[in-house]
Amino acid sequence: MWGSENDPVTCISCGVSVERSNAREYDKHGDRWDREGKEFEYLCKPCFRGLTKHARIGLEDALEDAGAGRVTDEEFVARFLADCEEHPGRE
Repeated sequence: MWGSENDPVTCISCGVSVERSNAREYDKHGDRWDREGKEFEYLCKPCFRGLTKHARIGLEDALEDAGAGRVTDEEFVARFLADCEEHPGRE
């Protein structure tokens, strides 16, 4: 079972806790329909509406290559920007 609509979830963008029914699922792999074995993250509705809905082919790989969640913010930004300059339009 995926949980109740009233279970609280935390928005990964702003950190606000909202009822699951007031949030939108976010699948970092971009395939929210293949649910088997996945744990979803959530965005509150205002943050979801603020998202740019552009294709993100290669984005997760670029974030991981830049050290997202493993290095300091400063190091991550430097690595990510360097990769963007080196591979414009990376796919």
